[in-house]
Amino acid sequence: MTGYVTRRHAVALLAAASCLVAGAAAQAQNFIKIGYAISKTGPNTGGASITTLPNYQLWVKEVNAAGGIMLSGKRVPVEIVEYDDRSNSEEAVKAVERLATQDKVDFILPPWSTGLNLAVAPIMNRLGYPHLAVTTNTDRAPELAKRWPNASFWLGLPSEISTSFVDLLTRMKGEGKIGADVAMIGVSDQFGIELSTAARNALKKAGFNLVYDKSYPAGTQDVQPLLKDAMAASPDTFIAFSYPPDTLGVTDTAKVLNFNPKVFFVGVGTAFPIYKQRFGENANGVIGIGGWNADSPALKDYFKRHTEAVGREPDRWASPITYASLQALQQAIERVGKIDRAAVIKELQNGTFDTVIGKVKLEGGLLKDVWSVGQWQNGEFYGVAPATKEGARPVVAPKPAWKQ
Repeated sequence: MTGYVTRRHAVALLAAASCLVAGAAAQAQNFIKIGYAISKTGPNTGGASITTLPNYQLWVKEVNAAGGIMLSGKRVPVEIVEYDDRSNSEEAVKAVERLATQDKVDFILPPWSTGLNLAVAPIMNRLGYPHLAVTTNTDRAPELAKRWPNASFWLGLPSEISTSFVDLLTRMKGEGKIGADVAMIGVSDQFGIELSTAARNALKKAGFNLVYDKSYPAGTQDVQPLLKDAMAASPDTFIAFSYPPDTLGVTDTAKVLNFNPKVFFVGVGTAFPIYKQRFGENANGVIGIGGWNADSPALKDYFKRHTEAVGREPDRWASPITYASLQALQQAIERVGKIDRAAVIKELQNGTFDTVIGKVKLEGGLLKDVWSVGQWQNGEFYGVAPATKEGARPVVAPKPAWKQ
């Protein structure tokens, strides 16, 4: 017997070894490990616990009930690793790095809010994970999608929200339902500043008079001084670009003061089920960011499944979009057929996906066919703008006076 291996034998041995390694790898893929850091404590808890976390839980439950995500002809269940980011950008960044480098998760789902998504975006890009930045709302999204090609943005742009709302106001003014005087307040962070700036420009261009224009720090507890000043200006339209706790506080205060402008706009948080629960019939006529097609069979089914699985209703804006983004992620993984994050990113950017909100196709990393403005009408938060979207309802104005 000779003491050397021929080239032919070496090739055969290498081929056999490769098959063994591939077989072991396939056998080892008994689950897909998915991680996320979400705000379970701190000021972001309200938004995260309504819009984001319930949809993660619902999606994982439904995926695993069906046997898992299909990888090369085999269904593989999802295993979750989660952390509390404490509503803090540094904690969110640390958690994402831990998920990638220590927990070695296959995919990472996004946190809640514009601020936290922008905080984790550079590290998600550096580590090569798809970043479904669903609850990010910034006019920088087109630029950021080029800088971070792994990222996608799903809620439209602040300028589109503001412009759509001002288009509604212009129509109402033309119909003689409202006058030209507008009072506006906004939280003084990137979210509030971008929306206020876009609204300010659109209002001026459309011939409205901004009779009151004030910003306030995030976390402000007492908004009564702001609303008293706004009320003193006697506007027909009141706008608050606010976070969920502020949205509830502003509405409470307006009701206490009996501040009854013809148009009352607040949000984010107006589309949350807690808004309807808290204000009952007084929610009717209130306008805010978001909306959905409440007549859609797919969304009715999603609403039912979400309510049964989570024990409460979804919000009528970012909740179905969050769930749709997870459906797109699953379909992208299944089309790739293996844990190949770069290929999944490419498929997310180029593919078309069947979701609860209809067919989804990103354009330059952005989902563009989205609701901007909704209104509570008879217990449902209907999309009212853009008016061209399927299911859009005519806006009701003036808003009924608060019932004390």
